[in-house]
Amino acid sequence: MENTKEDVLLQEVGPRDGLQNEPRVLSPEVRAKLIDSLAEAGLPRIQIGSFVNPRRVPQMAGTDRVWHLMCKHRGTRYSVLVLNDKGLDMALAAGIPHAEIYVSASRTHSMKNSGTSTEKALEGALRMIEHALSRGIGVTAGVMCAFGCFYEGAVPVEKVLEIVMEFEKFNPTDIALADTSGMAGPEEIRKVVRRVASLTGVDRLGLHLHDTRGRGKENLMEALQLGVRRFDTSVAGLGGCPFIPGAVGNISTEGTTKMLELLGYRTGIDNEKVIEASRSLARMLNEEAVES
Repeated sequence: MENTKEDVLLQEVGPRDGLQNEPRVLSPEVRAKLIDSLAEAGLPRIQIGSFVNPRRVPQMAGTDRVWHLMCKHRGTRYSVLVLNDKGLDMALAAGIPHAEIYVSASRTHSMKNSGTSTEKALEGALRMIEHALSRGIGVTAGVMCAFGCFYEGAVPVEKVLEIVMEFEKFNPTDIALADTSGMAGPEEIRKVVRRVASLTGVDRLGLHLHDTRGRGKENLMEALQLGVRRFDTSVAGLGGCPFIPGAVGNISTEGTTKMLELLGYRTGIDNEKVIEASRSLARMLNEEAVES
């Protein structure tokens, strides 16, 4: 009988989004081991960290060292989050093959997250996207607070579309929409995804969902119905935005993998190995000495 299972691609963001909210700062050596264990579990894409101000997000200090310590499994796409030109220059200097560049659709969140307005952040992001692509590395261009904002409430879908249309002028590798505040429900997912997919095509679209209000599963189900096949997940469901009170918890890698397999989708992930990595991470966060 012909195998009719569809592939769903999960990107592991635990080493970045998962750790940035944790009070304990893990050493680059420990973070590199975590990333290797997740690659061995079959995660096809892993966000290894970010190049941001270590005074604001000390958990991400030493991302360049993490990259050099990793085994770099063949077939795994590794990426970093960058928010400014300096961060992109560091990613390029390290030789990291993929950059993720986000702009917030919420002005208030943009000011708190990156210290600048949405308009200024977009201007800088477009410059970075063009620079990164000209240097031969892949780019995911993303919109934070695409489904609502803790500070401002509903975010007009027209604002999200405006940002995405600017991104599309440079033809980035992927487009991502993030539920940064964890405010989305299926209605918001449906409204925003349909409009954005009409511009980008649903095959280039990925979602970064939080489970802040326990709606991550139903939001993912709605997105699947709309044809989305790319999602960010975090080992043990760790993570969130450090600049939004209470916006904690990504959809978990192990829970999402199990649900997708039960629904008949194919992920290529060994969930037992992910669970092992989750348990190991819990021990690290409880036992690893803080690195200043």
